[in-house]
Amino acid sequence: MLGCVLHGEGDLRVEELSAPVPGPGQALVAVRYGGVCGSDLHYWRHGGVGDFRLREPMVLGHEVVGTVVAYGAGGAGPAPGTAVAVHPASPCGVCPECADGRRNVCRDTRYLGSAARFPHVQGGFAARVAVPAEQLRPLPAGLDLRRAALAEPLSVALHAVRRAGEVAGRHLLVTGAGPIGCLVVAAAKAAGAAGVTVTDLLPAALEFARTAGADTLVRADDPDDAGWPPEVDVAVEASGVAGGLDTCLRLVRRGGVVVQLGMLPPGPSPFAGNLVVSREIELRGAFRFDAEFDAALELLAAQASLGGLVSAVVPVREAESALALAADRSRSCKVLLDFGA
Repeated sequence: MLGCVLHGEGDLRVEELSAPVPGPGQALVAVRYGGVCGSDLHYWRHGGVGDFRLREPMVLGHEVVGTVVAYGAGGAGPAPGTAVAVHPASPCGVCPECADGRRNVCRDTRYLGSAARFPHVQGGFAARVAVPAEQLRPLPAGLDLRRAALAEPLSVALHAVRRAGEVAGRHLLVTGAGPIGCLVVAAAKAAGAAGVTVTDLLPAALEFARTAGADTLVRADDPDDAGWPPEVDVAVEASGVAGGLDTCLRLVRRGGVVVQLGMLPPGPSPFAGNLVVSREIELRGAFRFDAEFDAALELLAAQASLGGLVSAVVPVREAESALALAADRSRSCKVLLDFGA
């Protein structure tokens, strides 16, 4: 079977791999689509994501959908042939964070395609993948595999919006109109936000935000753009750059909430910290997700228009060109690898 293995910075290879055999409690899934995430791009281009550095060859990918093939001993779940999405996280269940109901920040979790631990957790960019059976989610009626591939990033967006607190009837700012930022728009609108303003440097990216339901689009490099709001109730920083966080802190109202969702570069990042004090702004982090995965599948089933965020589907043999396309935000939003072609 074919898989996408990263051997080092800039060294991605599509290789013939041995098909896995599901172990006790595991399910074997025939992968159809794998979504290219910003973290996959960081591993490919820089050899790491934030403080997580590549130390051995690793199969990329954690946004995986396909069909059930078989189960290992003791494994049970949707019948073979069922279309499923794969929840990429396996929290330990016993650490203080898990006990506190915050499994998304489990200190000993296993996450598909992640170098956060060593040996690394191999990812889902392969024609077959064996995962714990409890990570499978059958697709709701009316949801096809292509659109379901958005479930993982939409879960991230839903968690970020929930971290913001009550957003119904409020005005949100989202900095960064990449796939995650666009899905934050969808999550916020689904939660009842009265208005969502999105900023980005690229007109093409802003158009994808419009597809997701944004009310106002602003060029981040144009201080005279008429779309800039005087202030917002909540701001979600989804660009992963310090300038985006600065914009959020300066535009959120006194006593408002800023959610840092984008992964900032390693090391110190300058930001307008005095505003956090003088305006009593609440600055909150948002990392991955947990139960939001099920809500994401339901939202995708209900809103077929979100499929418009899938801008390209590329055969796995052309994986490097797919990653290059995904890295070019002037030409793409969400790029999928196709393992079934």
